[in-house]
Amino acid sequence: MGAARKALLWISENRRIRQSLPKYQFVRRAVSRFMPGEVLDDAMEAAGRLQNNSINTIFTHLGENVTDLSEAKQVADHYLGSLKKIRSKGLDTHISVKLTQLGLDLGEDVCLTNFLSIVEQAKQHQTIVWIDMEQSQYVDRTVHIFREARKKYSNVGLCLQAYLRRCEDDIKALLPLSPKIRLVKGAYLESPAVAFPRKADVNENYFKLSKILLSNIKENKVGFGVATHDRLLIGMIRKEAENLGLGKKDYEFQLLYGVQAEEQLRLAKEGYNVRTLISYGTFWFPWYVRRLAERPANVWFVVKNMMRIG
Repeated sequence: MGAARKALLWISENRRIRQSLPKYQFVRRAVSRFMPGEVLDDAMEAAGRLQNNSINTIFTHLGENVTDLSEAKQVADHYLGSLKKIRSKGLDTHISVKLTQLGLDLGEDVCLTNFLSIVEQAKQHQTIVWIDMEQSQYVDRTVHIFREARKKYSNVGLCLQAYLRRCEDDIKALLPLSPKIRLVKGAYLESPAVAFPRKADVNENYFKLSKILLSNIKENKVGFGVATHDRLLIGMIRKEAENLGLGKKDYEFQLLYGVQAEEQLRLAKEGYNVRTLISYGTFWFPWYVRRLAERPANVWFVVKNMMRIG
């Protein structure tokens, strides 16, 4: 793992820095490129503009590691209210949740109850709820919650991280469920024993896992969300899909708001399914730093923008 990436991931998990840096206006200005605002209305306004360009969306309310039962219930209630507002605006929008926001640290039963209440309402609105994957110590519990939800509901999806050495085994074990999988590279500070430390190895594994998912789209009715902005990987995945006889609508690109927006528009114009992940909320700093860590070269871009704005 590069020194810059390692430093950024350390910053994202440092409680003192997480509390102090967001108070500075130059930091808030920098994050605005990747997040349209802190409230749901900001996300919906951005989603409306994207939908006009044939790009649909996923919303996530930023936050994690809730340690109070009432707070976990408040998060669930927020999503329930959000689903109604999204529906009223006629947006083709999924939602994505972190299970630690819904009380996973308080117990799987608490978390599952909150999660299923969201999934049930999402089913009524004919939309999908995705589960974000968090640090490696949560993987087993997260997969378990997904399995439990999948017993009753089909409108659930799971994020898996290609940098984890276990990811291939997780995918193969889930294939009989006809899962919806969003494949990301991974953005937490993990031990080399748990995650591939080298970018080249992560990229290689991402493509390997993508081939597994693509080859199971028809056979096992797998839903595949390609969640990388790496243009080389995107090109390789598109080529592999063509070789397997898959159409442009058989899988989906799930990309981040504010990152390679022109590429997203180009993919949509070419007829691919594109869905942009829009984040909102006040707990944005660790999320933002993890985005920078995914491509440390972005730090220089941010610095230049801050100098230009200032």
